Amino acid sequence: MEMITPLQTLLPIIIFFIIIIIIIFHLTNSKSKSKSTTQFGFKNYPILGTLPEFLLNRHRFLDWTTQILSQCPTNTAVFTRPGNINGVITANPANVEHILKTNFENYPKGTRFISLLQDFLGRGIFNSDGELWRVQRKTASYEFNTRSLRNFVMETAALQLRTRFIPVLERAAALEKTVDLQELLERYSFDNICKVAFNFDPGCLAGDETSGSEFMKAFEEAATLSSGRFMYIYPGLYKIKKLLNFGSESKLLASIAKVHKFADDIINSRINASRKSEPDEDSDSDSDSDLDLLSRFMNISEYSPEFLRDIVISFILAGRDTTSSALTWFFWILSSHPEVERKILEELKTVGKTRREEFYTFDELRRMHYLHAAISEGMRLYPPVPVDTKACLKNDVMPDGTFVGEGWFVTYHTYAMGRMESVWGADCGEFRPERWMEEERGGGDVAAVCRAESPFKFPVFHGGPPRVCLGREMAYNQMKVVAAGIMERFEVEVVAGRKDPPEHVLSLTMRMKDGLKVRLRKKMK
Repeated sequence: MEMITPLQTLLPIIIFFIIIIIIIFHLTNSKSKSKSTTQFGFKNYPILGTLPEFLLNRHRFLDWTTQILSQCPTNTAVFTRPGNINGVITANPANVEHILKTNFENYPKGTRFISLLQDFLGRGIFNSDGELWRVQRKTASYEFNTRSLRNFVMETAALQLRTRFIPVLERAAALEKTVDLQELLERYSFDNICKVAFNFDPGCLAGDETSGSEFMKAFEEAATLSSGRFMYIYPGLYKIKKLLNFGSESKLLASIAKVHKFADDIINSRINASRKSEPDEDSDSDSDSDLDLLSRFMNISEYSPEFLRDIVISFILAGRDTTSSALTWFFWILSSHPEVERKILEELKTVGKTRREEFYTFDELRRMHYLHAAISEGMRLYPPVPVDTKACLKNDVMPDGTFVGEGWFVTYHTYAMGRMESVWGADCGEFRPERWMEEERGGGDVAAVCRAESPFKFPVFHGGPPRVCLGREMAYNQMKVVAAGIMERFEVEVVAGRKDPPEHVLSLTMRMKDGLKVRLRKKMK
């Protein structure tokens, strides 16, 4: 157990009072400074670096840093804090490509990032480096083939939509009841990822309050409090609070315990089931192509139950929080862009002219180019993972000339990139799906299709190939299934009386604060 010295106990208090003095000095003297003075990047103070400005703005971290980066010549700025925390925050596509592809080996997640999330994510794929990360990615990659994607669309996503999600919305519409669309989307995505990845149905959307719902609440709290560790004044403060079981760390540990129990229950039930139903040697029912994600990892004998638990938690984070976040912001944006909604509905009519199934097939989803563009445009402005951070192993220089020192953190700011005029043009602040569309000629006909954008200009799914998201196509298909299913059947009215845009919760993903309250009206066929 780490021993706490008197200096460690007093250090946060000393720093706090120094910060207060500097902030007061800054505020009282800023009025006398010439308004014509131009300063690029974050303001740096002696000893404290960027910390005073950080404390004044950490409650609006994304918008503050976006504003700073937009004023920098290359959309990149150096960030320093006490405790030897130095780093670079960038919204420059060339730098992003350098981090994720060109000099990939020099930018792992790093010990600081991993240690802050260790209690929650353990050694799962989103919190590991080197060989441990590579073997998890390789094992998971088998799950994301064309056959798996088709099965997911037809056997999981559409089935859950038809039997659970749509009936919930129909009941709300009949009762003229206001519902939190964000919460329903999270429940739907949670049931989906558990079924497709672990062959387990938590029944969260069906209203099972004893299992999935309790886990979801704990999961959200654990994700938010874990990411909050990055915002501490003193980097090691969370260790002291954790040791004393105090404040947010006490809540975090309690939430993590619930998350771990739920994940352990899934694993134990699968282990017990596999022992009871050992296949015949001649049977091919347990062939590699039929395995779900968890089964693939369980077949690796050296993986302990604790490590399997880390894998389960990581993939729940990937499969639940990202798509639900993207769809929540998408429906909020759509409420103020009726012309975009009209174009999407026209496309759905065109695609569905020869449709025989109640819900769209895999091939029909692939023909929804404008819907794909609208969802992409929503994620450009409100990416599910707004920032991502790596560590620098050796001194380096970015393509834009920015020096990065050994041990520094490097953050690429996806949220800011969507708002950079240098990246997306003068209309970067507008929601305009047409920016993704282009004409394509084939057989004498001209068709509008959604073009792929550089992953380093649009790093919502990271970039690579080393880091590109394995579940990209699965996520798009799920979002299109849900968006089309809701839009065809309901008019969605966002309840008034909230800030525009809504406030967000800065967690490991970007959730909408207080949810998305809507009223639904069923459309007449």
